[in-house]
Amino acid sequence: MGFMRLNNIFQIVLGCFFVSSLVVAQEVDVKEIVRHCEYKNPGNDQASVLSISLIDKDENERKNVYRRLWKNYYGEGSILDKMVLFTEFPPDAKGTAFMRWGYQASAKKMADQWLYLPHLRKVRRVSVRDPGDSFLGSDLTYGDIEDRSVDDDSYVLLERRGKAAGEIFMVEITPKESNSLYSKKISWYAKNDTWESCVRVKTDYYDRQGNLLKKQRLTWQKVEDAWVWDQVIVENIQTKHKSIFAVTDVKVGVGLDGRAFTERALKKGN
Repeated sequence: MGFMRLNNIFQIVLGCFFVSSLVVAQEVDVKEIVRHCEYKNPGNDQASVLSISLIDKDENERKNVYRRLWKNYYGEGSILDKMVLFTEFPPDAKGTAFMRWGYQASAKKMADQWLYLPHLRKVRRVSVRDPGDSFLGSDLTYGDIEDRSVDDDSYVLLERRGKAAGEIFMVEITPKESNSLYSKKISWYAKNDTWESCVRVKTDYYDRQGNLLKKQRLTWQKVEDAWVWDQVIVENIQTKHKSIFAVTDVKVGVGLDGRAFTERALKKGN
């Protein structure tokens, strides 16, 4: 009886070890999926046209078109990237410019932002007090566009379908911080024959109470070696408001330097 009992205990312990190993392996695999598919190469710099259409619940639409310059700073001085937007449309806003310096997640710092208003001929510092505030009036928040480390969240692979030449991964993402904007997100990643091709194509955001808040749908374009948004649709399920982002006329590796991301450049419009 002693041997039988000891053998049973051994089997239970061994079984627990294998289960634990499988769980750890799954966590590592899911994190690698996110690492490959979420964090894409944006290139050294970009010049493009960004259009944002804001559509309310009554289908009234307001459109803004910007000339966009963006540069990757690769964490130099904790700066992740810099971006300027020069308003091209509507005509009465032409000349208005917006600049944003984004920081690495490790800096624990919200972006620095500036706004140039041509009728005042002044550049104003724009502070971000709440990561839940709307970005440019859209259904994306400042928190949505801030940098996050892959280690800031926990992951569960909910579903994997397809074959190696065309797979879809459905991943539940839970923030580790207690004051997050969302209780969880569920993202879908589409992969073709290589991990290089894998991108996020859909995300559902759930509010702090666990209710579906908004849906995001993405298509991508690859310009040289850089991955850039093609079109992104964000729909707030609770307010029935929708934002459509379209990126066109994309050029990468244009040789932008730091002078393009200064208050003087905002005033000059280039």
